[in-house]
Amino acid sequence: MAIQNLETHFQEKVDQEIKIEPKDWMPDAYRQTLIRQISQHAHSEVVGMLPEGNWVTRAPSLKRKLALLAKIQDEAGHGLYLYSATETLGISRSELIDQLHSGKAKYSSIFNYPTLSWSDIGAIGWLVDGAAIMNQVALCRTSYGPYARAMVRICKEESFHQRQGYDILLTMCRNSETQRQMVQDSVNRWWWPSLMMFGPNDSESPHSAQSMKWKIKRVSNDDLRQRFVDMTVPQAEILGIKLPDPELKWNEERKHYDFGNIDWDEFWRVVNGHGPCNKSRMEARIKAHEEGEWVRDAAMAYAEKQAERQDVQSKIQYS
Repeated sequence: MAIQNLETHFQEKVDQEIKIEPKDWMPDAYRQTLIRQISQHAHSEVVGMLPEGNWVTRAPSLKRKLALLAKIQDEAGHGLYLYSATETLGISRSELIDQLHSGKAKYSSIFNYPTLSWSDIGAIGWLVDGAAIMNQVALCRTSYGPYARAMVRICKEESFHQRQGYDILLTMCRNSETQRQMVQDSVNRWWWPSLMMFGPNDSESPHSAQSMKWKIKRVSNDDLRQRFVDMTVPQAEILGIKLPDPELKWNEERKHYDFGNIDWDEFWRVVNGHGPCNKSRMEARIKAHEEGEWVRDAAMAYAEKQAERQDVQSKIQYS
C-alpha cells in the first residue's frame, strides 16, 4: 500500500476515535511526536520527586510524612508506566534515560524551582498537580492506546495528590496568620510557573496544531490554561489568599477570568537550562542512576537465572 494511502487510512482511524496500537502502522512523525511527549512526561514524573524528597524528614507530623512518601512512590510508578508506554514505540529505556541525562530530552520546567518551606509542598500539590490533572484528564482520550490507558491510572492518583496539597494549605491557613502568610508566599512563587506548565500560547507552539489533528492532544494549551485559572480562583478564595496577578478579574461577557501576561522569557530561560535548580536536579538524577547500577545488574541477573530455570523445567516436563 502506498504511503499516501497508509496515511489516509491512519487519519481515518484517528478521526473515528479508534485507538492506535503499537503494532499498527503509523507515520514516523506521529511516532516521534509520541516519543518526545511521553518520554518528557515520564522524565517529569521522575525529576518531580526531587523537590519533595528533601521534605520527607522535615514534614511536620507522621501523617504528613507518610502521605508525602506515598505521593513520591506514586510519582515513581507514573514514570514506570510512561517509560513502558514509550518503549512500545520502539525505543529502549536506556536510550530515554541517556537523552534525559545528556540534556537532549526535556522535563517540565516547573521542577527547576526550589522548595523553600513546608507550604511549598502544599502549593505543589494544589497548583502543580492541579495543572497536571487539567492536562492529563484530556490525555485519557489521546489517540495512542498505551498512553491513554496509562493516563487513566495516573489521573486517579494525581487527584489524591492535589487534595493532599490543598489540605496542607487549608490546614495552615486556618492555624495561624503566620502560617497563612507562609502559604501566601508559596503561592506567590508557584502561581506563574504553574501557568507556564501548559506550554507556550497556541500561536507560538510548534507542535500543537499537528498534535491536535492526530488527537494526541485533545485540548489546546490556551484552553487548558483558562480552565485551570477558572477552577483555581474560587479555591484560592476559600483559602483566604490572593493570587499574585493584579490583572486577574472575572469577565462577565466571556464568562471566564481574565489574567495577566506570562513572562515567557523566564519560561524559555528555565527550559533551556538556566533555572534556579536545573543543574542540581540533573546532578541528583545522574548520581542516583549511577549509584543504582548494582540494583539493575542484580535484577537482570536474577531475571536471567529465573529464565534459565524455567527453560530447564520445560525441557524436563516435555522430555
